[in-house]
Amino acid sequence: MLQFRPQRLDFEWSTNSEGIVEIKVPKFQSNFGKSFCKFIRKDENIIAKMDKIGSLVWNNCDGRNSVKDILEIVKKEFSKEENIDNRLFLFLQQMYSLHYISL
Repeated sequence: MLQFRPQRLDFEWSTNSEGIVEIKVPKFQSNFGKSFCKFIRKDENIIAKMDKIGSLVWNNCDGRNSVKDILEIVKKEFSKEENIDNRLFLFLQQMYSLHYISL
């Protein structure tokens, strides 16, 4: 797993004034769901807000950094956090299962 190079998928995202990444994620993939949102005048997207660690990881999921590289970056930035390696692996698995990143 350490050699994988996670790559963000094609989502619109930004960083807010506090340095937190906010990802714009569609609520529905189907045209019916999207049309229904338009019909009831609701936004067809949600905003997924990362925490500080997740934001750092997201910014480094560029397809160039390996999981090992990202782990070193996170350990350096959050040296006082416990179980940071397990937290990183679980976070990457979750992001992969949600189809936010590819490995």
